[in-house]
Amino acid sequence: MPARHRLLAVAVAVMWGLNFLAIDASLGHFPPMFLVALRFALIAVPTVLFVPWPQVPVRWLVGYGLGFGTLQFAFLYWGMASGMPAGLASLVLQMSGPFTVILGATFLRERVSGRQVLGILVAVGGLTLVAWQRAENATVLPFLLTLAGAFGWAIGNVCNRQAKPTSPLRLTLWMSVVPPLPMLAVSLLVEGPAAIGESLTSFDDPAAVPALLGLAYTVLIGTILGSGVWTWLMARHPAGVVGPFSMLVPVVGMTAAWLVLGETVTPGEGAGAVLVVGGVLLGSTRRRAPRPGRAVPPSAGSGTAVPGTAPAEASRVA
Repeated sequence: MPARHRLLAVAVAVMWGLNFLAIDASLGHFPPMFLVALRFALIAVPTVLFVPWPQVPVRWLVGYGLGFGTLQFAFLYWGMASGMPAGLASLVLQMSGPFTVILGATFLRERVSGRQVLGILVAVGGLTLVAWQRAENATVLPFLLTLAGAFGWAIGNVCNRQAKPTSPLRLTLWMSVVPPLPMLAVSLLVEGPAAIGESLTSFDDPAAVPALLGLAYTVLIGTILGSGVWTWLMARHPAGVVGPFSMLVPVVGMTAAWLVLGETVTPGEGAGAVLVVGGVLLGSTRRRAPRPGRAVPPSAGSGTAVPGTAPAEASRVA
């Protein structure tokens, strides 16, 4: 992988890590469920008008949209609106990788290696430590909501994998057509027309400008530019080479939240974060290829793609 491509992969991780700050800013003005609907509606309208159909079965596109788009972001935004720190949210969402492995093994009969099992156990141990620390220092509900968002992402990954798109970016864009209407319906029922109307008519509120900038960043930088560059890299390099760069997302997210929002983590949460990132990385990286001249067993060198980052899974962004 050339150095310039590595820099691009790092740049995408930075874009996605900063995206959690943008979400936090948007939640300061918009109700969370309505914000999900608005975010995807801004992508869905130009997609329907200008982007060709991705040529995939409708059921897998809808499943991808419901899992990745609707469930993930409904629970993520709900969790963050309920008090989940932006930095820790960027970490907990990484559990989509182990969840994807488990769902793939359960429903798609995909083989799970011992390395993946060990990585999942390490990541779950780290997440348990973070959960315990959250229960000691704050309410655990936002943590559980964010974890549910990671599970929704994993459902979307499985549907994405089954869709087998020839153009992952087109699928990612067309997936955005699914969430707006169901999320708008949920918003009307849960948050009410008054809250929605207030968010759309109170742009003189001091929180409105950061919220709009955050929304623009999420749509243009986090989703379109970040996913576009990631798709371009995944089309040119093995998933096991590109995928591990996504482990920089929680590093950037937690660091940026500390610098900008003043968020802090306890030593226990920090240790748990290291275990989560290390476990996901352990379970998703390839074994080293054997040296030239050595016999290659039938299963050696095949590697394992990063959970949630197969070529058909272009979007690794919150």
